[in-house]
Amino acid sequence: MQQFMQIFTALVLAAFGGYIGAWYFGAIEGNFALLLFLATVVTGAYWLAERLYFLPRRRRAAQAIEDAAVQRRAELDRMGIQKVDVDVQEAKGSLLMQPWWLDWTAGLFPVIAAVFLLRSFLFEPFKIPSGSMIPTLLVGDLILVNKFTYGIRLPVIHTKITEGTKPARGDVLVFRYPPQPSLDYIKRVVGVPGDEVAYFNKRLTVNGKPIDTKALPDFFDEDSMRYFKQFEEQLGGQPHRLLNNPDVPAFVQGASNFAYRQNCRYSVEGVVCKVPEGHYFMMGDNRDNSLDSRYWGFVPEGNIVGKAFFIWMNFGNLKRIGSFH
Repeated sequence: MQQFMQIFTALVLAAFGGYIGAWYFGAIEGNFALLLFLATVVTGAYWLAERLYFLPRRRRAAQAIEDAAVQRRAELDRMGIQKVDVDVQEAKGSLLMQPWWLDWTAGLFPVIAAVFLLRSFLFEPFKIPSGSMIPTLLVGDLILVNKFTYGIRLPVIHTKITEGTKPARGDVLVFRYPPQPSLDYIKRVVGVPGDEVAYFNKRLTVNGKPIDTKALPDFFDEDSMRYFKQFEEQLGGQPHRLLNNPDVPAFVQGASNFAYRQNCRYSVEGVVCKVPEGHYFMMGDNRDNSLDSRYWGFVPEGNIVGKAFFIWMNFGNLKRIGSFH
């Protein structure tokens, strides 16, 4: 049994290692949520087996050694022999010790289970990979995403089990990218179901009402070493900053053939879209450097991951830590 479990566990760990290695080197498209779920299930099974079978078995073996030692001691006492060379406690400790294949499975279960529950139902960390949300979020910001505000979803299958609140205009959302759901994107909600969103000549209008903006001092982007026109926009009752580049035309070039594309009208001035039920219109705060709903369409409610709300680290600039609202 011991030898079988060693070989079986080695194969299981090798399978996990192979999956992670293939994902790292780009041979496959990995799914971290699925990997974490499987790791929780596998280590949980080992943890139960350890508590219900392997540990009681080792304890019985240790008790048998101790009982045998007590009996032997009694026999030696009757024979008048006082000195015994056998170290019973060392033998018991060796028997009770977890073997390596349980250390690397059952021993890791509490940590893996805690990470799984925290990441799946409370908060999930993300790293900002691109500049589409500058100046609100910078490349390298490590953010936290609230997983329960918009309703709790089961991991992997993404089935919603609580309602929560609906996303509102101005919220910063992490969602599964509609053309490739294995990728997570982050943008700002500018249109909710039923809204008519227009972006003409670099100006945002929702339901026929232009969104209030005011000019701010130019923003200096340290990565590109350039200044950009910066504005403050009042969307959903909360102000946020955005960038506009006057040298980039308002025309949306290269829009794909997405679902409900008939709800959008494109012109040289920009685009106007009617947001369908159960969908959201998303845009990046770096308006001229953001691949968003103007190009690939609406985000279904089922693709929502959570609400971004806090920068917990930026190793290049510790002053970034804190709320970005």
